[in-house]
Parts: sequence; structure tokens; C-alpha cells
Amino acid sequence: MINKFVLAMATLRLLSGSIEMLAALLMLRLNQVDKALVVNSSLAFVGPIVLLTTTAVGLSGLADKLSPTKLVWITAGVTCLLIGILKK
Repeated sequence: MINKFVLAMATLRLLSGSIEMLAALLMLRLNQVDKALVVNSSLAFVGPIVLLTTTAVGLSGLADKLSPTKLVWITAGVTCLLIGILKK
């Protein structure tokens, strides 16, 4: 039996990958650099949202197995990742 948290995480990643593929096809269809950059920029929001959501689902699945201190460290690590990704 597949764990429901793993299924949710995998589904989110499949959805994210599908969005990426659709964006690539849209870029090819638009066939203009300026419009392709707009599509690419919109993907910059999708990645961190999927990362946060997938991590939150995974942590909720592990919450009963991890100490509060470890949860704080994991949250701090994800925060550092997001700052590094989103900071321009």
C-alpha cells in the first residue's frame, strides 16, 4: 500500500512537471523571445510554491517521528533555500 503522504508528494511533483512541460510547449508556440521570457518568469513562482507544499506534506508525515528541535532545523533549512532561490 502506498503511503498517502508519499502519494501526495509525488502527485505535486507530477503536477509541477506537467506545468513545466506545458510552459515549454507554450514557449514554442509563441515563438517570440519576449513572450517566452514572460512564461519563464511565471514559472519562477511555481517552483518555490511546489517546494514549500511538498516539504510541508512530507514534514506532516514525519511530524510524529521527529523531535521539535529537528523540525525547527528543517524549517530553517527550507527557509534558507527559499531565500537563496527567491533573492535577486
